[in-house]
Amino acid sequence: MTVSAVPSGTFAIGSRIAVHRMGFGAMQITGTGVWGPPRDRAQALKVLRRLPELGVNFIDTADSYGPDVSEKLIREALHPHDGLLIATKAGFTRSGPYMWRVNCRPEHLIESAHKSREKLGVEQIGLWQLHRIDGRVPMDEQFAAVRQLLDEGVIAHAGLSEVSVAEIKAAQKVFPVATVQNSYNLAERDSEDVVDYCTANGIGFIPYYPLGDGSLAAAGGALDRLARAKGCTTGQIALAWLLKRSPVILPIPGTSKLAHLEENVAASAITLTDAEFAGLDRRR
Repeated sequence: MTVSAVPSGTFAIGSRIAVHRMGFGAMQITGTGVWGPPRDRAQALKVLRRLPELGVNFIDTADSYGPDVSEKLIREALHPHDGLLIATKAGFTRSGPYMWRVNCRPEHLIESAHKSREKLGVEQIGLWQLHRIDGRVPMDEQFAAVRQLLDEGVIAHAGLSEVSVAEIKAAQKVFPVATVQNSYNLAERDSEDVVDYCTANGIGFIPYYPLGDGSLAAAGGALDRLARAKGCTTGQIALAWLLKRSPVILPIPGTSKLAHLEENVAASAITLTDAEFAGLDRRR
């Protein structure tokens, strides 16, 4: 069986950049605590170079992953990124493993986007996302910085992360919102209204943490029974559920292992019936 992201279908970011819906999250190719280089650098590069071979053409990263490590590894492995959409984010500063501090001052966002463009080795970032909305900075100022990056051609499309429907609507008054990236999976469903809004408005919804914490995969549970019936893993069923939930959903499971990468991408070919989908939905 050929493993490919192609069966996951396609979605056009900003109605312009078509990508296969099964993407890749590049946070785990860094060190422990998303800090520093990966323990096995050669393996991380192999994982990245395997992506195009599997039809994965949407990669999500951030300047804070490392920091800077993920973006630089992506450039080393895949530049000039032909046929790939490399999406990145800014809005955090780092001081150590597991340590994150929101910083969305306009000058910081603009400087970060320019630096990401250099680290990725591109003239224009295809998709750049505001990693968080900073409660200490007027929201309009943060959105104005995004608008400036679009107007200056530093970025082609812009997205948001961890936002409400109200915040998306506020941003849309300033710039076109191409994507929204919130934590969302079969177990964690706080963003249901955001998914519905994105679906209705053609906004790509990128669920980070797409496999959840594993609590649904308990032996004998609904997810486990369905996985056994289909001869696949519970993680693959969780990804298939996301793909069926909405045509705008772009799962980005991440890993630093080749075998796990192929297992995740293979979920692209798993089809859930309406009854199977509803059965899992009832047991959330």
